[in-house]
Amino acid sequence: MSFRDPLGLQLPEEGSTLPGRENAIMTPELHYVLGTPICPPFPEDVELAVFGLGCFWGAERAFWQLNGVHSTAVGYAGGHTPNPTYQEVCTGMTGHNEVVLVAFHPSTIRYSELLKVFWESHDPTQGMRQGNDIGTQYRSGIYWYGEDQMNEAAQSQKRYQSELTNIGFGEITTEIAPISDFYYAEEYHQQYLGKNPNGYCGLGGVGVECPLL
Repeated sequence: MSFRDPLGLQLPEEGSTLPGRENAIMTPELHYVLGTPICPPFPEDVELAVFGLGCFWGAERAFWQLNGVHSTAVGYAGGHTPNPTYQEVCTGMTGHNEVVLVAFHPSTIRYSELLKVFWESHDPTQGMRQGNDIGTQYRSGIYWYGEDQMNEAAQSQKRYQSELTNIGFGEITTEIAPISDFYYAEEYHQQYLGKNPNGYCGLGGVGVECPLL
């Protein structure tokens, strides 16, 4: 999805993005907090979800704290540049979003519960920003695996829009799209707030509860 937000920021067209590289960015094998692998293969009963809700440092922590989450990792999705670096993503010329990969046990925590955390942890009406973090890489996004996730994401957006509208918020600008590629971010970004508990966290919702399915 390509849209122009109130600040005039716009995602680049595919042919104009940075070229990237063939080799993946080096990333650690194990989750700093949970001790589980952050890369596949995951256990057979684990499903994946990907969310973008602003700076991925705080976003990742919001999900790894949940019971039923097997592992998390931060990275880049929603763009065109293969294996981008953080510096490249920050130029706005890769099309990517800062996102969190969530590997979860659906027998313990449902996808709809992850969606609830997603909506309540940020302001999905701000376009290409979250608070003081401004840029295309800070847009709100849900990148789905399969039609079930697509349908649940769309339904949850409608419910949350109704709640926001009732108290005077504007239209949700969240990008809901199929996951194409997830590229792992650099090692120092992974579980950043686990390694640096007092580090920057721009995560913050609007105080409105999202009804569960």
